[in-house]
Amino acid sequence: MSAHTPAPTPEHTPAHRYTLAVIIGSTREGRFAPVIANWFARHVATHAHIDLDVIDLDTVRPYELRHGSQEFTAFSERIGAADAFVVVTPEYNHSFPAPLKHAIDLLNPQWHAKPVGFISYGGVSGGLRAIEQLRLVFAELHATTVRETVSFPLAWNLFDEEGRLHEPEPAAQAADALIGELTWWALALREARALRPYGA
Repeated sequence: MSAHTPAPTPEHTPAHRYTLAVIIGSTREGRFAPVIANWFARHVATHAHIDLDVIDLDTVRPYELRHGSQEFTAFSERIGAADAFVVVTPEYNHSFPAPLKHAIDLLNPQWHAKPVGFISYGGVSGGLRAIEQLRLVFAELHATTVRETVSFPLAWNLFDEEGRLHEPEPAAQAADALIGELTWWALALREARALRPYGA
């Protein structure tokens, strides 16, 4: 390393890289979820220690997955390979979308001892009631949900036609807080799983 090359910070060393899977939880026609997922993906790109995998349930089509099929195996492997998750979810009638629940329920050990964060959107509640129900689901799957969230009340009024926020700073700060928590848990739990397999 030359005198002009700064030492790598911990989050930029290979041991501190991790894979974050962003799950787009809505498959409804005319959905707004991809706008928010794309915004978050652009924000994650500013964090060099994160390898991003965007899993769009509209493409995965969880209701069509059958155990043993190539498509099921591919979905299972992507979830299994992730060190952490962010679920992008709307709020439908005080809860989250049925395809998202089905996709979660298709797998079990792939979720174990991994952190899950949430980005929600909806009406005046910003989708927070959907998050509260998802916390219960992931607790049953032995996952750890983090406290920090990003929420967009009346989301369709907050973004321009190119999918960019009219006022980006508050959401960027919330996203950084979420990523910070996920990073700590992702690395800590990955190290713990390596030292002792979960459930052993």
